[in-house]
Amino acid sequence: MDEKNNGIKGTGCEILVPFNDRKPLKDIERSIIKTYRKNIWSKFIKAIKEYNLIEDGDKIAVAISGGKDSLLMAKLFQELYKNGNQNFELEFIAMDPGYHKDIRSLLEDNCKYLDIPVSIYDADIFQVADKIANDYPCYMCARMRRGSLYGKAQELGCNKLALGHHFNDVIETTMLNLLCAGNFKTMMPKLKAQNFENMELIRPLYLVEEKYIQRFIQNAGIWPLNCACMVAAKKIGNKRYEIKDLLEGLRKDFANVDMNIFRSAENVNMDGILGWQKNGEKHLFLEEY
Repeated sequence: MDEKNNGIKGTGCEILVPFNDRKPLKDIERSIIKTYRKNIWSKFIKAIKEYNLIEDGDKIAVAISGGKDSLLMAKLFQELYKNGNQNFELEFIAMDPGYHKDIRSLLEDNCKYLDIPVSIYDADIFQVADKIANDYPCYMCARMRRGSLYGKAQELGCNKLALGHHFNDVIETTMLNLLCAGNFKTMMPKLKAQNFENMELIRPLYLVEEKYIQRFIQNAGIWPLNCACMVAAKKIGNKRYEIKDLLEGLRKDFANVDMNIFRSAENVNMDGILGWQKNGEKHLFLEEY
């Protein structure tokens, strides 16, 4: 067991163990604004303002996987709506991609306890991904799940889909692209859907560090869905876990390494790179030498 966060680590996803029994809902909601004001609430608001994630008249589909990130995101949106200008609408959606029945029950129970009015719909993503993606189904599964969520959001009349990717997801993606794909590309705070007209994806947890999300969930006494995947558990390896371990090692020797990786995507010096891509077209520095 990890002494820092009481997480049980195995060969798959880390299992977050609550610190206590489930706290009353009012205490959980109050902690977002009080206990975690600096590290969660303020970062959530900052991302929304800095990246212009919410605009007047938006109808946002908040995607809930049942994991720690999406449960917190749902509560943050509820608090924003309750305490904000209410210039937007919310739909809480969850896809069942083929969960074990006990996992589905946990998702339903957590949403009910947290007073999240979620609409759960069925899909066969796990089954399809298992058949077509061979040893590394995660990428294919993620694409299929996102497409399904876009479709459901559009069906409900939403123009935005909110996903629970956080600060650590951003820097891990940057490192994955650098070390495994040979390019410099990060996870964007928002982007326009390619195959769904007038749909946009937003990531309101973009500036929130994962360790504070873990603490919030564990202090709330919630057992979140962890991986809950019925496919990848049978497969070999996951590079994202290797990147997590690499970053953990780098933190021991390099101060502020996480923030430096994050800021590197804001501070690209175009005079010091060999080449770049724009709209799918490659360019070399010699073009302007």
